[in-house]
Formats: sequence, structure tokens, C-alpha cells
Amino acid sequence: MQQQERVKKTIQKLTYYIYAVSMFMLLPMMFLTTADVIGRSFFSWSISGAVELSRYMLAVVILLGLAYTQQVKGHPRVTLLVSYFPLKVQLIIEFLMSLLGMFIVAIFVWQGWVIAHGRAAAIVSDVLRISQYPFRILVSIGGALLFLELLVDLITAVEKLFCSSPDRNRHKKTTARLE
Repeated sequence: MQQQERVKKTIQKLTYYIYAVSMFMLLPMMFLTTADVIGRSFFSWSISGAVELSRYMLAVVILLGLAYTQQVKGHPRVTLLVSYFPLKVQLIIEFLMSLLGMFIVAIFVWQGWVIAHGRAAAIVSDVLRISQYPFRILVSIGGALLFLELLVDLITAVEKLFCSSPDRNRHKKTTARLE
């Protein structure tokens, strides 16, 4: 049990640190976009390659932020119907959704790896001639981190489903005495 908790904490720390690194892309992207807009509006000149650089920086932020968003439960969830189900049914649905998510993300990681290492590995950007390989491999890296976060959610759902908590047992004993 403690080893599972240690693995969960390690995955969550890794996700957080990679997310923190990706957030450092936001400031340069913001300054670059602002400078490009001001240059176009007031001086009739633009920064060559600003759109390309912004696109690449945005890819870093989004792809490396997916797992952290899953960790803090920031992805949209539809709980209107599920919230009326009993706790056990909710946990089963959580388990199945984590499993389905892991399957989809595994395909995502696999295809990201195939595309990054295929013929597209030698492609460079139009203006700045930046290799697209590092950004294409981020699809697999971000997906792998998301897969690990979904695995943590799956383990948590299984623990809640099959492990009875002392509070739940205490509540059952208390209600039995009252009857």
C-alpha cells in the first residue's frame, strides 16, 4: 500500500515539474505576440517567424499541461447523471472511464511516436527552418504523462472500490446499533 502511494506521489511530482517547465513558455510567447502586434499596428513591421514560434511554444504548453490538468481534475466532466448513482456505481464508472481514457491515450502516444519518427522527422518550419521533430515527440511525452495520471486515477478508483475504509465500517456499526 505504501509503495503504491509512493508511486502515485512520484508520478504526480513528475507531472507537476514538467507542467511548471512548460509554463515558462507562456511569458516569452506573450511578449513575442505583444511585440509582433505592436510592431504591426504602430510601425508597419512584424517579427519574422513570430507566428511559428508562438505555435511551437503553445504546443509545448498544451501538450505538457494535459497531465497536470488531469491531476487537478481540470478537464470537463459530466456529472449531472452520475452524481445520482450510488458511490459504488460512481467508482465503477470512474474505473471504466480511466480504462477507456488510458486506451485512447495509449493509441495517441503510439501514433505520436510513429509520426515523429517517420518521414515527418526531417520536416522543418517554413520561415525559421526549425525542426519539427522535438515538437512532434512532445505528443508522445505529454501523452505518456497523461497515461500515467489516468493510471493513478484508475488505481485510486480500485482502492476506493475494493478497500473498505474504517469510517465506512464505523458508520455501518453505528446505524446497526440504532436499529
